[in-house]
Amino acid sequence: MAFAYAIALTGGIATGKSTVASLLALNGMRVIDADTISHQILDASSGWVADVFGSEYVSANNKVDRTKLGAYIFSHPEAKKTLEEYLHPKIKAEIKKQSHKQDQFEFPYLIDIPLFFENGNYPIKESVVVYTPSDIQVERFMKRNGFSKEESLRRIASQMDIDAKKAKATWVIDNSKDLKHLQNEVELFVEKIKKQYNK
Repeated sequence: MAFAYAIALTGGIATGKSTVASLLALNGMRVIDADTISHQILDASSGWVADVFGSEYVSANNKVDRTKLGAYIFSHPEAKKTLEEYLHPKIKAEIKKQSHKQDQFEFPYLIDIPLFFENGNYPIKESVVVYTPSDIQVERFMKRNGFSKEESLRRIASQMDIDAKKAKATWVIDNSKDLKHLQNEVELFVEKIKKQYNK
């Protein structure tokens, strides 16, 4: 059965989820990354993207221009819906396949799912949220992506509020300070998991 030992790893835009996923892997945890899977599936679907949205969203080497496509779908809700309806079943099937393999180890592993709470697509009971207060989240997003405050707030508002996610989580990894603090938070989380499973 898929997802038997899965823990959903989630957070918000610019809360540091990818950094946490890397730190968890360094601490010996296995991580399935939904973003990586979606990028692979999107690139494999470049022909479909060109047909549906236009060839200007596909580069010469047949890779989808995610920045350009992202900007378009964020301002066109119908296009966003079309893309999600096409991608999500394919992403879910691949995650399920990888999850089956991981469950054979009979020890928890993480599935990095950005919209875990928003979409409710996965029957996973436990979750860990990478938490950053919303003012720091906006600041980091502007710095990372070079967007205006208005555009950053709009992108962040497309997801569930980070405090609401924190309230729903089984565990919280706090990323409101520096990298050393974050490393410590990750190590404490891994210790809790190992203790729970007597490993």
